[in-house]
Amino acid sequence: MDSKEIRQKFLDFFRKKGHKIVPSSSLIPTDPSVLFTTAGMQQFKEYFLGKESPYGKRVTSCQKCFRTSDIEIVGDISHLTFVEMLGNFSFGDYFKKETIEWAYEFITKELDLKIDYVSVFAGDSSTSSGQVVPADTESEKIWLNLGIPAAKIKKMGREDNFWGPTGLEGPCGPTTEIYINNIEVWNLVFNEYYQDRDGKLTPLKQKGVDTGMGLERLMTAVQKKDSVFETDLFEPIIKEIGCNSSISYNLNPKLYRIIADHIRSSIFLISEDIFPSNIERGSALRRIIRNALDSGRILHLPENFLIALVQRVMVMYKDIYPEVGLKYTDTVAVIQKEEDDYRKSESEREKIAQKLILKRQEQGSVTGAVAYDIFSTTRIGMDRIEELAKELDIEFTDPEMFFSRAREFQEISRAGVEKKFGGVGKDAGLIQAKYHTATHLLHAALREILGLNVKQMGSDITSQRLRFDFSHPQKLTPEEIKKVEYLVNQKIKEDLKVKKEEMSLDEALKSGALAFAFFSARGGSAEAFGVGGKEKYPEKVSVFSIGNLSNSSGQVFSKEICAGPHANKTSELGKFKIIKEESSGAGIRRIRGILIMPAQ
Repeated sequence: MDSKEIRQKFLDFFRKKGHKIVPSSSLIPTDPSVLFTTAGMQQFKEYFLGKESPYGKRVTSCQKCFRTSDIEIVGDISHLTFVEMLGNFSFGDYFKKETIEWAYEFITKELDLKIDYVSVFAGDSSTSSGQVVPADTESEKIWLNLGIPAAKIKKMGREDNFWGPTGLEGPCGPTTEIYINNIEVWNLVFNEYYQDRDGKLTPLKQKGVDTGMGLERLMTAVQKKDSVFETDLFEPIIKEIGCNSSISYNLNPKLYRIIADHIRSSIFLISEDIFPSNIERGSALRRIIRNALDSGRILHLPENFLIALVQRVMVMYKDIYPEVGLKYTDTVAVIQKEEDDYRKSESEREKIAQKLILKRQEQGSVTGAVAYDIFSTTRIGMDRIEELAKELDIEFTDPEMFFSRAREFQEISRAGVEKKFGGVGKDAGLIQAKYHTATHLLHAALREILGLNVKQMGSDITSQRLRFDFSHPQKLTPEEIKKVEYLVNQKIKEDLKVKKEEMSLDEALKSGALAFAFFSARGGSAEAFGVGGKEKYPEKVSVFSIGNLSNSSGQVFSKEICAGPHANKTSELGKFKIIKEESSGAGIRRIRGILIMPAQ
């Protein structure tokens, strides 16, 4: 069976168990404390906390995920930055028994695979809040009843078998994991607690189930391969790389794997209107593109080798994730520009790296730890640093220290995110709501001042600013910027109400709600995919109207489909200020804006 069959087989299996198939959400999460969607449960987080799900109490999905934590360790047989996460979820419905029994049935009956062993939570009395979390004896008994011998049920601590929360607080709980060929394939999470920012656990009012099985790792078992890169998800990409390199895959599999993983991730990030930059999401994209270019240089690949790989990957995914195919031209342009910028700076960066390497000559070698410090300065990857050291006749040692330093940096970065965003508690949530509302006002003002040719092409919100990309053929004049800013602030002063309504997508569009952001996140338009497609779109969408809504004939200034939180009225926003207007691509402009709140 190929990956396309397995992906559908999983969704169909749980559909027959009463689950609603829900499309993948965006790689850009609504949670402001995390940069990317890293798990299938993130789009369902509020339903675990008691909010009624529009999909029912049982759902299943194949979720796009991007994980920055693995960027510097890609190259072994299983680690990836982009993964497709198969999952089934229960919001106060079934719990441990059904979850484990269905997982066992799917693995052993539907896929005819043999489980090596499973793990369960052994309990923990060393939590950061000093609480005792009991062992998961219930899961252990269920596995025993299914015929898994006690010797194949491993009891693991909190680090291995307690998952969550995503972000700085949220639902979490003990896990049981399924291993095939000594690789963790499926993680079954039982959300029993809410963890706050201080690490304190409180029992949830309703228990939930959140499972995640990486399609890529599953395919190694199904197709009986030694690594994810030998499956049909990567083999065409690996072959395409090999066609242009004088160094075979067997001689340097790590570099092939880095390129294959990173080009796939880059394409999916760009399809979400993420562009290379030196901050936040753009920084991660720039990093993986340049890692791929570094690896390609060592493999003696020609200039623009990534463009051929873009075509190969898009052929593989355009029918599954249409947004990928629709962004082909943009993707090629972004990667081409990044390669041009990379090559312009390449010589200078290598000179800096050589100087830093020569400083280690007295010590007799360059270690992996030193290589990471050089990488941090020059963004030249470890393999190229090793090459440069050899060219200078300096020994390269302890490469594993490079990865240790990378993990230390990730921990520092994670702490920095916590400091920057201050968690996802009440204050951060209020700020996010205000910026969502300000983005809607900005969109409406742009359409009023510049014309209805303006369409949202992408947006990003942090606790400190908003970024809004829109279609427009030329740079805004200072007068136009002034008019847009004035109109937004005028609507804030008018203290307009913000009204949320739930309705079908078809009803929302007929009511006049704008849906550019909604369709962009799913890769197209209503015309391209058909309104209300049961497999593609949710049954209900949220429509936010902003205006004088005191009666049915009240004037509406903005009306859009949106999944984010919003303020109750515009006066809560303070004052809006445009801090920059710039190009974001051919025919696309970008505005960065901030909200200035009055002193308390």
